Amino acid sequence: MTKSTKDEFVCIDCETTGLDTAKDEVIEVAVVRFTMDTTLDSFETLLDPGVIIPEESIKIHHITQDMVQDKPKVRKILPQISKFFEGNPYIVGHGVSFDLDILNRYSAGHPSLVYAKNRVIDTLRLARLYGQSPTNSLESLREHFNIQALGAHRAMSDVLVNIQVFKQLSLNYQSAKDVLKVLEKPIFYLICRWGNIKEGP
Repeated sequence: MTKSTKDEFVCIDCETTGLDTAKDEVIEVAVVRFTMDTTLDSFETLLDPGVIIPEESIKIHHITQDMVQDKPKVRKILPQISKFFEGNPYIVGHGVSFDLDILNRYSAGHPSLVYAKNRVIDTLRLARLYGQSPTNSLESLREHFNIQALGAHRAMSDVLVNIQVFKQLSLNYQSAKDVLKVLEKPIFYLICRWGNIKEGP
């Protein structure tokens, strides 16, 4: 996509106590609203999960119990996050269904805070279609596109890298609608159609 597009996007990332959206808690969230040429707004905060952060999680994001002490609960900041989604911008994220699912759990009973999935661009799926990075992890894509490292596995640094990765992955598309259209079809179908599957032994 070119910088002239008027499409607006929201990129979001959550750091959590684990990978189960049904029971684990958010300990950090970052969200940025942007266009292809500018940042419109941003927000980030640590959050008190109300539980002990597992050591295995701390090893990944380096967020300790002391860091979240006296921080707000996630439900308190939902209205601030919700404002970023006003006007139905495209939602961008790497494996973003995880972030949306866990936030939707907190916003149950508050329909105005539920984040729609009908305009979601998952850069993980987009990277699989791109197919030229050694792996499809955000860190591998960052290195592949020679994007400056900002500190992996913290919410805002991951969001900022994710935005740059998204811009690289969308270079060959005219608009966000074109990206959504290609992501609507199963990736296996697209790979077969483009003839890039390698047959196994």
